[in-house]
Amino acid sequence: MNSLIGTYECKVDAKGRLMMPSAIKKQLLPSLQNGFVLKRAVFQSCLELYPMAEWEALMQKMNKLNRFKKKNNDFIRRFTAGVKVVEIDSAGRLLVPKDLMVFSGISKDIVVSSAINIIEIWDKDKYEQAIDDAAGDFAELAEEVMGNDDDTDGIS
Repeated sequence: MNSLIGTYECKVDAKGRLMMPSAIKKQLLPSLQNGFVLKRAVFQSCLELYPMAEWEALMQKMNKLNRFKKKNNDFIRRFTAGVKVVEIDSAGRLLVPKDLMVFSGISKDIVVSSAINIIEIWDKDKYEQAIDDAAGDFAELAEEVMGNDDDTDGIS
């Protein structure tokens, strides 16, 4: 899958449905018939929407973990907690299950944001706070993550 692009503000209706922005829906078109996996994010109180092919690739990696190590079992259990298979309906809406709405603090105004090969779904206020919190040290983080001259992958 190609990288997804875009950040969009949307609303969730009273039933927990969000209308996928048309630009994101177009990018996800090849994945629509296979469905998606919606889960809690690991580091933030947002949701992650994985196209099924991306989820299956991730599960292949996780399936290599030795299940006879407690920390691996604990990680798998916590990583997959609350995971749901979801679809985007013919009207372009995605139903967010109640438990995931509670986890993410989503109420009405949300942000749908690309994160390379997945989509993050945020409560708008929490998204803006996360961006503001990271603004001060982003240059340092960028240098640490992307600025290593010793890497052989050519990223600089």
